[in-house]
Amino acid sequence: MSSSDRGKDLAEGSLRSPGRDQTPSRYESQKRRDWNTFNHYLKNLRPPTPLSHCNSNHVLEFLRYLDQFGKTKVHLLGCMFYGQPDPPAPCTCPLRQAWGSLDALIGRLRAAYEENGGSSDTNPFASASIRVYLREVKECQAKARGIAYKKKQKKLANSPSKGDDDSTSAGFLTFS
Repeated sequence: MSSSDRGKDLAEGSLRSPGRDQTPSRYESQKRRDWNTFNHYLKNLRPPTPLSHCNSNHVLEFLRYLDQFGKTKVHLLGCMFYGQPDPPAPCTCPLRQAWGSLDALIGRLRAAYEENGGSSDTNPFASASIRVYLREVKECQAKARGIAYKKKQKKLANSPSKGDDDSTSAGFLTFS
């Protein structure tokens, strides 16, 4: 594909994939829908923003815009059910997009951007500000719903093998 074709694909928001005569997978279909939705969002901004001028701020605005369609109850700090995973009664706290849904969406949009000719160096979906935003959403939702997310621990190179019963916490590092 020539660079002019890639630029055209990027501007038009089309997805090209090998084997077009096959039925796309559920993931590919969702990725195409997400990509088209994001492009539609950019076109409806005032003033409209071409994809070539899109940056991480546009992506963050898009994620905040999507919150209005969320289905996950996120209790506010002053709510009497704040921090309770299963509140006994309804409350007026807002519905938001779940962290996992946003994380998956960003993954699909990141892939779609590069498949449509965007450079991985300029991918607005891969920026540090997006990762920070997703981490903050995850932590906020976890606290509001009383869910503790444990950080995964990574093994050291010289840690005991799976079969050893002597695997102590000294064999693991926790990265913050």
